[in-house]
Amino acid sequence: MKILFIGDIVGSPGREIVADRLADIVQSRQIDLVIANGENSAAGFGITPRIAEQLFAAGVEVLTGGNHIWDRKEILEYIPQQPRLVRPANFPEGNPGSGLYLGTARNGVPYAVMDLQGRVFMASNDCPFRAADRELARIPPEVRVIFVDIHAETTSEKEAMGWYLDGRVSAVIGTHTHVATADEHVLPNGTAFQTDVGMTGPHNGVIGMDKAAILRRFLDGQPARFEVATGDIQMNTVLIDVDETTGRARGIERLRFRTD
Repeated sequence: MKILFIGDIVGSPGREIVADRLADIVQSRQIDLVIANGENSAAGFGITPRIAEQLFAAGVEVLTGGNHIWDRKEILEYIPQQPRLVRPANFPEGNPGSGLYLGTARNGVPYAVMDLQGRVFMASNDCPFRAADRELARIPPEVRVIFVDIHAETTSEKEAMGWYLDGRVSAVIGTHTHVATADEHVLPNGTAFQTDVGMTGPHNGVIGMDKAAILRRFLDGQPARFEVATGDIQMNTVLIDVDETTGRARGIERLRFRTD
């Protein structure tokens, strides 16, 4: 079973490259399941119901989130009605939506997608490690293919999560920093891991934002309005090959696509 995970989609440039390229990638690579982090897809901050539906229509089966998931208030009413948009499972009790989605891939294989958010240099949410244990206990035993998005700031917390879940899930892939790391590998007990898959959107800027405003912010410390950058549009992804009978990963490959 082949799973394609698309790194943080940033603004309209990120959405456009997904709409333009995803169908061909799915066909040529014979992909069975497409997951994407979409929490920056609305002008770099948050996601709207309309954008979520556009990404589903483009071929994304499940959307994950993170610290920007509530930036667009209209998502609060949408997310309880759309289980394929998941938010971090370790958000405090009472938040709308869920951190776990159970589905069936296009090849007929059942799967689970879990979303977690780190705590180091981020909001003080519940423990993501304990949350992972709790969500895993909810997954039926016949579901062997389990994908985890760990949305976190530090490499150490993401690596720790990979080791903590090694052998219990098919893949632990990091998001949030928007910079792809070159450490993709399969851990000893069969869990595919990468510290950060990178981002999908304009790379002619600073993590997807216009570089002029970012530089002003660093130089004078004054507030600046951040706008999505333009140019060098890339889709950073990872392709994971999973044995659907055991849930163990057989391989992991970084894939980067650019606009023509």
